[in-house]
Amino acid sequence: MANMRQIASGMRFPEGPVAFPDGSLVVVEIEARRLTRIDPDGTKTIVARPGGGPNGLAMGPGGYGYIANNGGFKYHDKNGELRSIGPSDDYTGGRIERVDLKTGKVDVLYRECNGYSLSGPNDLCIDKDGGIWFTDLGKRRERDRDNGGVYYCRSDGSLIREVAYPSLSPNGIGLSPDGSILYVAETETSRLWAYDIIGPGEVKLQPWPSPNGGRLVCGLPGFQRFDSLAVEANGNICVGTLVRGGVTVISPDGKVVDFVATPQDPMCTNICFGGPDLKTAYLTLSLYGTVVAVDWPRPGVTLPFLNV
Repeated sequence: MANMRQIASGMRFPEGPVAFPDGSLVVVEIEARRLTRIDPDGTKTIVARPGGGPNGLAMGPGGYGYIANNGGFKYHDKNGELRSIGPSDDYTGGRIERVDLKTGKVDVLYRECNGYSLSGPNDLCIDKDGGIWFTDLGKRRERDRDNGGVYYCRSDGSLIREVAYPSLSPNGIGLSPDGSILYVAETETSRLWAYDIIGPGEVKLQPWPSPNGGRLVCGLPGFQRFDSLAVEANGNICVGTLVRGGVTVISPDGKVVDFVATPQDPMCTNICFGGPDLKTAYLTLSLYGTVVAVDWPRPGVTLPFLNV
């Protein structure tokens, strides 16, 4: 891919990029437990310190940001490489948060659903009505791991609903351009699933043998792991791909139409679109803590609430 350029380095496991109309970018730094703004000239400013493990970020109603907070990880840090290895010592559960990006004030909206604690909220997307769809990847411990799931909640803290459960390591989540389909990428299986939306916070669940109620869009051979995703205006789903290092572009009918490699880092965790024509892709490369921009051949989908 032409013209891949580094716009920030020295970051502590960046993810959750949000590109703003003024050319700035806000990312979470999971290990550093903070949100950081990157200005067009590369200047970095700490926006908020939610603590725990801020993992995903999206803009929603009222001009607020909304955070999927996994509760915190321990990290292996050696030779400039940073990767998570289990829950942090102060982990008490995950949460969904609202953040004022102007003041840095963070409010917790949800810690549980149906009496069960959120384990490791990972990523989220927000529909045109302000509804929040999010994944809970769960936590992996030395001898066991949690089931993951897909959830929906209101941005005012008044409702949270289980959408699909269980799922094995659900991670990236996004909506089709018309808002009728919810896409979820599973990390460990490198599979992309789709759910047809039938109402606010409701999807049509597929019967057995679907393991999670979704319909399979694409499953890749070989060894890679899927992370977060973004959607192009034409409906293609762009999935951050670990181990292989890059972005896998999948059409709605399940064909791999492109792969953009990031040979400088095997942990390409996330992608978002920005620029005046939404044809600049911002990629978080998390093993070595950099953010890069690349000219993209197709525009991303227009997200609601970014111009508030």
